[in-house]
Amino acid sequence: MNKILITEFINENSLKNLKKNFEVHYDEKLYNHNEKLIKLIKNFDGLIVRNKTNVARNLLNGADNLKFIGRLGVGLDNIDTDYCTNKKIHVQPATGMNADSVVEYVVSSSLSLIKNIPIFNNGTTKGEWPRTKIKSEEINGKTLGLIGYGSIGKKVSKYCLNLGLDIIAHDPYLKDQTNEKNVKFVELSQIYEISDIISLHLPLTDQTKNLINKVSLSKMKQKPIIINTSRGSIVNENDLIDAYKNNLISGFALDVFENEPIKDSLYNKISGDMNCILTPHISGITTQSNERVCNFIANKAIEFFKT
Repeated sequence: MNKILITEFINENSLKNLKKNFEVHYDEKLYNHNEKLIKLIKNFDGLIVRNKTNVARNLLNGADNLKFIGRLGVGLDNIDTDYCTNKKIHVQPATGMNADSVVEYVVSSSLSLIKNIPIFNNGTTKGEWPRTKIKSEEINGKTLGLIGYGSIGKKVSKYCLNLGLDIIAHDPYLKDQTNEKNVKFVELSQIYEISDIISLHLPLTDQTKNLINKVSLSKMKQKPIIINTSRGSIVNENDLIDAYKNNLISGFALDVFENEPIKDSLYNKISGDMNCILTPHISGITTQSNERVCNFIANKAIEFFKT
């Protein structure tokens, strides 16, 4: 019987399903103990992780039996995929399984920030009554710029068309753009220049790291809202906060950060009177999406080893 190692949380039903088909070692805190993990991995045929397990070369070097890595999520920046390819290890992300959850986060953040709800909330809870002091906007007729147009970007556009938004997108890796009748594909510079809301849906690569920085922020003529649910290092957080304080952007929602949990050096720059939303990497995590993700990876593991 093949052996599966699980180093982070997985739901109970998926775990039961895996145990019916494999010899399973499950320790949801194992990602914290790298030396122990390096010793254990030698004996396993499959590995299932979330985003905290660092599946680096030093771990994979000793994983002589490893044939399958299941990622309980979408991003693969914690996995050395090039090395996995060389070692003929199949890497399986849960592509699309948490898309609906991320889309709802983007839409709800857009609505909240367009209406300056974080600022209204802060003033009201302090005993103020900022009913006429702060201006609020409607989202209908605004322009949403999507940077990255994969499965999540496409779903965001479909949701937002129903809100009356005009959708523009930039994705240099998308080959077929002819079937998207309600989306206009533009150069990245146009995203910066005409968007009222910019939402990022990109992997973290050498090309996308610090994509949103002092230079790109200075090109944003409409003082847009920035929403990042992809990877933290795509946005230079210090430049983003400076841009907000210098009135170059109108607000921001960050669900991902360069350092997670966030450090005091970032937190101390945020004040209650800012039009911003900070959340702890939860845009893709709901009860429903977690169940879909776990079931998908469990089933993919079973399917892989059967064939």
